[in-house]
Amino acid sequence: MARAYFGTDGIRGRVGEHPMTVDFALHLASAAARVLAPQGGSVLIGKDTRLSGYMFESALEAGFVAAGVNVMLIGPLPTPGIAYMTRRFNCDFGIVISASHNLYDDNGIKFFDASGGKLSDELEEQIEAQLAQPPLTRASRSLGRATRADRSRLFYQEFCASTMPPGVDLSGLKIVIDCANGAAYKVAPRILADLGAEIVPVGCSPNGRNINDGCGSTAPDLLQLTVPGVRAHVGVALDGDGDRLVMADHLGRIVDGDQLLYVIARAQKEAGTLRGPVVGTVMSNLGLEIGLRSAGIEFRRAAVGDRYVLAMLRETQGILGGEASGHILCLDKTTTGDGLVSALQVLAIMKQTGRSLAELASGMQKFPQVLLNVKVAERFDPTGVPAVQQAVARIEQRLGADGRVVLRASGTEPVIRVMVEGRDEDTTRAAANELAKIIQGIAG
Repeated sequence: MARAYFGTDGIRGRVGEHPMTVDFALHLASAAARVLAPQGGSVLIGKDTRLSGYMFESALEAGFVAAGVNVMLIGPLPTPGIAYMTRRFNCDFGIVISASHNLYDDNGIKFFDASGGKLSDELEEQIEAQLAQPPLTRASRSLGRATRADRSRLFYQEFCASTMPPGVDLSGLKIVIDCANGAAYKVAPRILADLGAEIVPVGCSPNGRNINDGCGSTAPDLLQLTVPGVRAHVGVALDGDGDRLVMADHLGRIVDGDQLLYVIARAQKEAGTLRGPVVGTVMSNLGLEIGLRSAGIEFRRAAVGDRYVLAMLRETQGILGGEASGHILCLDKTTTGDGLVSALQVLAIMKQTGRSLAELASGMQKFPQVLLNVKVAERFDPTGVPAVQQAVARIEQRLGADGRVVLRASGTEPVIRVMVEGRDEDTTRAAANELAKIIQGIAG
């Protein structure tokens, strides 16, 4: 059964347009209650800082309480914080109201199961199958209750700090922290400061409309300027819901998810704590694969999406994986991608080795990689089109052994993603433009 609403990371869309409406959220809560807590139970609901989060929070609360599910409202907290707190409170499931790295006009609804993991495709399909049913309202004696749990975010702060190696703190480090005016704006600065760092906060003043707007991991220019400007040792940038991470070295140069994965993997290899292969995606830079191979570390590629990275890690009994975008999974520390936990692992390596982030990342040479988004009216599989197949074969032959082409339809937007990688930037860019034009012609 094809899912109509759930994408690679929950349900997402423009606020006020189906499915991101109050009416749909109410129906979704009732459908989820029928599938995930048919005998009643409890759900933890968190959100980021979008203005629309208030109305979706209220709609979900009403739908769950009516269906006999107890609701805990924890307010703004990073997505991985909701995953952790769902386990901590022994809830049947958790929900995050967020559109991640998108601007405030969008919003989304993501689910976690009782273990803090993402729902299976089968459970998402079952929830969608219940959406046609009218919202459920139980008898008064069977209604759920709603309580606030805002102060409980301290448990998440303590958990993040506990993932640091024993005896290691951040004293002596000056860190610029950019929270994208999003969900981590309270907890991230407090965690770093409590560990002894001198912090310079940016993107920590949300107003409901400025999330991811010119700040955070998807717009790190401010971070790059601020780090050398205040003579900080390093910069940390999260996205709006706190599950993505990019960093900046002391010169203001961006260190992306692939490079951070390399840094953590090398350190774990040297410490003898790395288990299984490191897992990236088909979009991971070829330089990561080569850098890890030279360090004697096995590398595997999964489909795009942290849920697929997680599935391959479980299959191979690995503990470390991630994406260039900054979704990094440290399964020896937590169950899901956590920007704060990942940042703390890198900062701990800096403290333990006495080396700068620039030095630690220098062992990986990034290949030129061009990514273009081609807008289409309707999503389609470009790899099944003969004209595209012929163009890909032609380009791959031109690029040689050190080149790659990846085409895929986005799981969250009506675009086809064109990625070309090679040793020469001009040749790589020309090839990407050539493919994008062919796909545009097909899409009309």
